[in-house]
Amino acid sequence: MLNLQKGIYFISGIDTDIGKTFATGILAKQLLDQGKSIITQKLVQTGNDGCSEDIAKHRQLMQKNDFPEDSEGLTAPQIFKYPASPHLATRLENKSLDLDKISTSTQVLAERFDVVLLEGAGGLMVPLTIDLLTIDYVAQHNYPIILVTSGRLGSINHTLLSLYALKQFGVSLHSIVFNGIHDAQDQVIAQDTRQYLQQKMITMFPQAQWLDLPYMIVDETIV
Repeated sequence: MLNLQKGIYFISGIDTDIGKTFATGILAKQLLDQGKSIITQKLVQTGNDGCSEDIAKHRQLMQKNDFPEDSEGLTAPQIFKYPASPHLATRLENKSLDLDKISTSTQVLAERFDVVLLEGAGGLMVPLTIDLLTIDYVAQHNYPIILVTSGRLGSINHTLLSLYALKQFGVSLHSIVFNGIHDAQDQVIAQDTRQYLQQKMITMFPQAQWLDLPYMIVDETIV
């Protein structure tokens, strides 16, 4: 179980479909069970129309009904229809990403709750606009990162690239969450990946925490 103090934490992943939404919801549920004031937010939601399926999944995993902040649009302030990187999804709708609206929504949530888990879209290098990467946005706001990885083949490479990017941009790593979704595919690779990345984390970010999450099946979907 992760130790999260009061503040805003940015949840990113080493790739798309690595389990960020699952990890966000489960961490939020753990914090709720500890009696903490917690809410989740989606930085930018693409592939949806009108509401955020990721926020809905968070609430399901938290075993909570919608928050009033969901209806206010604070937890998913920017939603676009096309399932693509934000820089493309916005362009296809002839819109621009309202970064001020996102950051203002996050601050309002931080004033109402002790912990805000802010889930990104894809990985750290996903472009929010033509000129702004996700990691640029995180660095500007000084959000600590919770990085979601897994044991599938290629995860070592993707995770190390993410860790070195954090170093380069001067972003702090709060923790690595290891999603066990791929453990059953090849236990030898998954176990070696887990051990290797734990050691790398200790070497590169000695203050960071490690958390193992077993995979779950939610609505007949492995997450």
